Amino acid sequence: MKITLFNSKEKDIKKALEVVLLSKISDLKKEEQTFLKELNFSKENKSILLVEKNKYYILCDSLKQESVKITLCKVLRKLKSEGFKKLIFSLCTAKKELELSSLIEGLVLGNYSFTKYKSENKKTKMAIYIDIKNSKKDLITLEKERKETLIICKNMNFVRELNNTTAEDYAPITMSEDARKIAKEHDLGCKIYGEKDLEKMNMNVMLAVGRASRHESQLIHLHYVPKDKSLGKFVLVGKGLTYDCGGLSLKPTLGMLTMKRDKTGGITVLGILAALRELNYPYEVHGIIGAVENMIGGDAFKPGDVLYAKNKVSIEVRNTDAEGRLVLADCLCYAQDEIKDIDCLINIATLTGACKIALGVYTTGVMAHSSSLKNKMQKASNRSGELIGTLPFNTFLEKLINSGIADVSNAGSSPAGGAITAALFLDKFIKKRNKKKWLHLDMAGPAYSEVPWAYHSPGASGSGLRLLLNFIKHFNKQ
Repeated sequence: MKITLFNSKEKDIKKALEVVLLSKISDLKKEEQTFLKELNFSKENKSILLVEKNKYYILCDSLKQESVKITLCKVLRKLKSEGFKKLIFSLCTAKKELELSSLIEGLVLGNYSFTKYKSENKKTKMAIYIDIKNSKKDLITLEKERKETLIICKNMNFVRELNNTTAEDYAPITMSEDARKIAKEHDLGCKIYGEKDLEKMNMNVMLAVGRASRHESQLIHLHYVPKDKSLGKFVLVGKGLTYDCGGLSLKPTLGMLTMKRDKTGGITVLGILAALRELNYPYEVHGIIGAVENMIGGDAFKPGDVLYAKNKVSIEVRNTDAEGRLVLADCLCYAQDEIKDIDCLINIATLTGACKIALGVYTTGVMAHSSSLKNKMQKASNRSGELIGTLPFNTFLEKLINSGIADVSNAGSSPAGGAITAALFLDKFIKKRNKKKWLHLDMAGPAYSEVPWAYHSPGASGSGLRLLLNFIKHFNKQ
């Protein structure tokens, strides 16, 4: 898809269908209102195509950013299916200038579909023209916004593509190979550690999770340094379970069906690091990923085992399907041992089904000790359009992860408050100096859906990337 800005006062785009977005019919001239009403254009019949006028009218529920994105996604898919390949959209409606980023996100993200395994893989080329006539912003500002939004959308679709790829085609070693490619392409630091390295670093918990897999576990460390002086230091830690059958605490068949998505946290970190150089963010960012496959076998770790994390905390394994937090525990320890003077430490994971129960399937759960960080993440949510919900730490729930034989248990003695007890488990691996700098994101809900929603096609949504890029970008401005 090619998106071009133009000014209809200066240039005419021939043979293109003009899409007219409206919040109400009265926004149109009276002559047009009368004509469209005669054709039964109304809130009940929200769209109408006039081939002779080369126009497609559509009523939006509102002209707010998320509503615009959803509407444009629907419009694009409909017109694409009807053979239209050249479309015009206006940045300014009768009474409002829309957000250019909302137009682009609705079109580019709405245009994505996963076709890698389809025998017929036809991609329709679309030419999109956005008329900037009457905009209050100058062309240089708008072009910069267009480029930045396209970079973000490109990397969001990159995240979707990798998360949709099956476990047979995407092992931990594949993720480390992608990390190397990204590092080379975007001038990033890159360190990859295999199982012998993990053993030397006492990352025994992460090793245990991947022990029964035929694929070697990989610890990935990417490092972005801005060209100019850094304004701060971020550390992103992603759960990269390329597949999770639950281990010996085996998942049911339906539970395993979409477990290729359990690498979402790690892939999101890859996508963010891939975007930073092009976006020229003025912050130093480290991306740490624990790439592991949790399988069954004669040498699998077992319920009842006691494991020792990198920081020497002992963990009673009550459930091998609570493996993501085990991988994150060692990765968080590694991050804090290797990286000094951290300003913000964020872990990202599809961690608990309990978070979906608490917040629904469209919302990322956010937990932290710092109210300031939670507020900043909420502002990033409002700007990016990605929904978050904060869950409170609860000292009464902490006793649910007590162990009679070890320092902590990897699963609560009750399913109640499962998203929070998972976060409280991870808190055991956050150093005191970083407690107020740490954010835990549980994206089990919005990461993947087998049905389309908003401007996401079935499969991986790419959620988390826009949220975190927005959070980093505005960190010192909030």
